[in-house]
Amino acid sequence: MESHMSAKRLRELIRTRQWTKPTSGAATGYVQANLVMLPQAAAFNFLLFCVRNPKPCPILDVLEPGQIEPYIAPGADLRTDLPRYCIFENGRLKAEVQDVRDCFHAGMVSFLLGCSFSFENAMLAAGLPIRNIEENKNVSMYITNRDCRPAGPFTSKLVVTMRPMTPEQAVRAVQITTRFHLTHGAPVHLGDPAEIGIKDLSRPEFGDPVAIRPGEIPVFWACGVTSQLAATSVPLPLVITHAPGHMFVSDLKDDELAIL
Repeated sequence: MESHMSAKRLRELIRTRQWTKPTSGAATGYVQANLVMLPQAAAFNFLLFCVRNPKPCPILDVLEPGQIEPYIAPGADLRTDLPRYCIFENGRLKAEVQDVRDCFHAGMVSFLLGCSFSFENAMLAAGLPIRNIEENKNVSMYITNRDCRPAGPFTSKLVVTMRPMTPEQAVRAVQITTRFHLTHGAPVHLGDPAEIGIKDLSRPEFGDPVAIRPGEIPVFWACGVTSQLAATSVPLPLVITHAPGHMFVSDLKDDELAIL
């Protein structure tokens, strides 16, 4: 089954284009990561942005300029081992591709940041619903009205993921995900989406809408797509990111990052 394969096997399938879909629910138990690649000259201020905003941008790994093999996944290649990438030029999306070997260069610094897909296994084990997995969809992602702390030229609104559940399930979800501080930790908001500037749950900025059943409330977690908005808030000549929902899957295990 897809959910029980190893991270290394999933990366092999991605590299050979046998896996091109989102990674939610795949290789369960392994830590998934957001990817941002940008020029070395901008790397310090971007690192500072992540340090100042650890909830949406928890740092898992930072590579030296031009390096493609992360410490958290020996043998991996960040240019090929994600299902889909976004290429930005001067802050604007130019293309979505499945391989960035043609544009990645020696002056690029790569950041891997924690992803909420990593705590989904613990939630499922506790009997909590993950609606996007149930419906075979990408997770719903929304841009909120909350400002992140700026760093140098980088700014962003907070982006969140949403998973619907009953209030009782939401309490349990808080207890479970609080342990996973390097993969976004506890929710940042429960209930009324208007309070964080979300007007219509059926129209997420990224990902797919999911069903919210009677008696359920939306539960929102900080999302690493925040880092994409920050990286593209400056007209840099080149920024490469994962496409939302199409994550890098590392060899780290979820429990290795959990606070016991």
